[in-house]
Amino acid sequence: MTLSAADIAKATGGVVVGNADTTITHPAKLEAANEESLCFFANPKYENALYQCKAAIVIVPTGFEPSKPTTFTRIEHENPYYAFCLILSGFFDPNNHKVGIEAGSVVMPSAKIGANVYLGATCYIDDDVVIEDGAVIYPQVFVGKGAKVGKNTILYPGVKIYARCIVGNDCIIHGGTVIGSDGFGHAPVGDIYVKIPQIGNVVIEDNVEIGSNCSVDRATMGSTYIRNGVKLDNLIQIAHNAEIGRNTVIAAHTAISGSTKIGANCKIGGQVGVVGHINIADRTGIGAQAGVTKSVDTPNTQWIGSPAAPLKEKFRTWALQRKIPDIMQDIVDLKKEIESLKKDK
Repeated sequence: MTLSAADIAKATGGVVVGNADTTITHPAKLEAANEESLCFFANPKYENALYQCKAAIVIVPTGFEPSKPTTFTRIEHENPYYAFCLILSGFFDPNNHKVGIEAGSVVMPSAKIGANVYLGATCYIDDDVVIEDGAVIYPQVFVGKGAKVGKNTILYPGVKIYARCIVGNDCIIHGGTVIGSDGFGHAPVGDIYVKIPQIGNVVIEDNVEIGSNCSVDRATMGSTYIRNGVKLDNLIQIAHNAEIGRNTVIAAHTAISGSTKIGANCKIGGQVGVVGHINIADRTGIGAQAGVTKSVDTPNTQWIGSPAAPLKEKFRTWALQRKIPDIMQDIVDLKKEIESLKKDK
């Protein structure tokens, strides 16, 4: 793949500063670039690397003026990282998706398959499934009875979509993820637990990406919701009847318990645990390894620790905890002093 600076500017809406005929053949990091590379520069702390960069073209912030001589052609853009991603996805994505139904795939007669769909060998499409236009279903994918997969959605190998679950448009679900497994519902009867049938489903809205080996459980009744624009990392558990608000991002190893509602535009770190039946306000930030045990009612707050608390409050608590050994020693010294005073009476 060979692209000129003019091609890149047209594809991203950027502005060429320098030779518009300069060409590149591949993307690269600043420190690994050569004379045929495309790079991007967005973070000022990497500016020194920029001046040592050998790239042919670098996408830079609008109005950026180098403080040292450079040899590359610049493309100015309001968001260089976004522009770089546009080029990666448009021209260098290694997943060049196929179209058509491969031999060895199983499609039930009542399933409805849209135009320009790819169904890989060994995938299984059950009764009454709807696969909309442009969807990509890789080998070893299972789509259960009555489920729906939206337009241009990609299901990578090994994804399982259980019955009646809905996946929206322009979604990406990575290998090994299960959508619609039973929620963890069991009623105690004496010394045993009796399974509560999980008769709801999962609704995943548009532009959602879910990493590998995640589980999103179907609702006991009603739906478990993953709203528009949510991004889930690998190895995440979303329990039954939970709701993840639009444009929320969640890092790996996090578990959201049943019936908890996470607001919009939240940022949740890795290894976070959230108890069930609580609400998390919009734009809440939760630090890695936090344990959230109660609702967060105020938007735009930061929580850390286990049990989680507001950032400043937790820092004060930790500062006091560091003083506990000195405080204990003061108590011991005071006891000794009191005993000494008693003896002197």
